[in-house]
Amino acid sequence: MSQSVISIENLSKTYAGGFQALKSINLEIRRGEIFALLGPNGAGKTTLISIVCGIVNPSTGRVLADGHDIVTDYRAARSKIGLVPQELTTDAFETVWATTNFSRGLFGKPANPAHVEKVLRSLSLWEKKDNKIITLSGGMKRRVLIAKALAHEPQILFLDEPTAGVDVELRRDMWALVRELRASGVTVILTTHYIEEAEEMADRVGVINKGEIILVEEKAELMRKLGKKQLTLLLQSPLTAVPAGLEGFALELADAGNALVYTYDTRGERTGITRLLAGLADAGIRFRDLQTTQSSLEEIFVSLVSDRR
Repeated sequence: MSQSVISIENLSKTYAGGFQALKSINLEIRRGEIFALLGPNGAGKTTLISIVCGIVNPSTGRVLADGHDIVTDYRAARSKIGLVPQELTTDAFETVWATTNFSRGLFGKPANPAHVEKVLRSLSLWEKKDNKIITLSGGMKRRVLIAKALAHEPQILFLDEPTAGVDVELRRDMWALVRELRASGVTVILTTHYIEEAEEMADRVGVINKGEIILVEEKAELMRKLGKKQLTLLLQSPLTAVPAGLEGFALELADAGNALVYTYDTRGERTGITRLLAGLADAGIRFRDLQTTQSSLEEIFVSLVSDRR
């Protein structure tokens, strides 16, 4: 068995109007891993997934899914893949059981009520199996989309922005389900713009921006690089320079001297904040408020992209 379950070579997509959504993507996704594709909105995440799943045709390049070419061997490739789209696309007047069963049949799989029951139970949908989809909450509808994607026992599961706009309980349930799927040998690829989702779930992370993959890293290594927080101290009186004795903290003056910004590594043993506050008190600097912020993904992208220009 090959190490890569999805192999993407020189993949590009240019739409009829001339917009180039993807530029020469090369990516190998390993069998049995959870791979997070991170990127701001409009970066090309959904286009990439749509091509691998056979919904959008590539302009150039080739994609193998579990060894099957997605264009020349479409049916075999597609049968290996489950897709949970962002948008709720399902027949509102069908029951949960019927729509899940139907999805299985679409892929030519024989009826297997035991498997469908197992999927519905794992998603807390069993009690709702006879309900029409129109009667379900948004979170439950999202669960139905996942059930449909798992109905034909795919080896590769795509989750496109799986937790955008869902409640915390569903997010936790989905994370637990994804881990179970990986334990059973399924490869999971999720797109997200929530860094905590990638941090929580992924083995590896790819960053896509403006249609290009700008980095692929082991998650732990990426989080080490990106795990920065900032503490902003709003001062009572403006300063013209960082006070003597506080040079060791790499402080920056901001807001015309009315604020001091301290950047620290959240993964360090100590943040140094206590020492900093003591140093400020010793220097007679008083502040009226303080705020902490963690680098947003957008900021991280900007820094990653600008590092590569």
